[in-house]
Amino acid sequence: MKKFEDSGLLIARILISVLFIIAGYGKLGSAYAGTQEFMEAMKVPGILLPLTILLELGGGLAVMFGLLTRTTAVFTFIFCILTAILFHNDFSNDMNQTMFLKNFAIGAGYLMLAMMGPGKYSIDRVLKKAW
Repeated sequence: MKKFEDSGLLIARILISVLFIIAGYGKLGSAYAGTQEFMEAMKVPGILLPLTILLELGGGLAVMFGLLTRTTAVFTFIFCILTAILFHNDFSNDMNQTMFLKNFAIGAGYLMLAMMGPGKYSIDRVLKKAW
């Protein structure tokens, strides 16, 4: 299995990033105001939305291509856990419970990526950076 580790890390980076790239892109344009209102209704300052988009879209692309991978993965891990706690804490709702657990699972994937690094097929490797 060791010989497939770098290929597996590349595939994992791509798969885990797609969700965040699509989510970040989806918050741009006409969805921006609605997302900001939702955040404020959940007692999260709407002014944090640009940072959310930057992490989801920019961070998703960075992880996908293996740039600043470990650092971005740590921030995304924290983001996933906070999102679960702040937005999906109504366990009387089955969907919220599922979303809470989904965020924790994705966060665990980012935590593992932060610990293992991006692998051989990454910009970090080309730049010889561990970030």
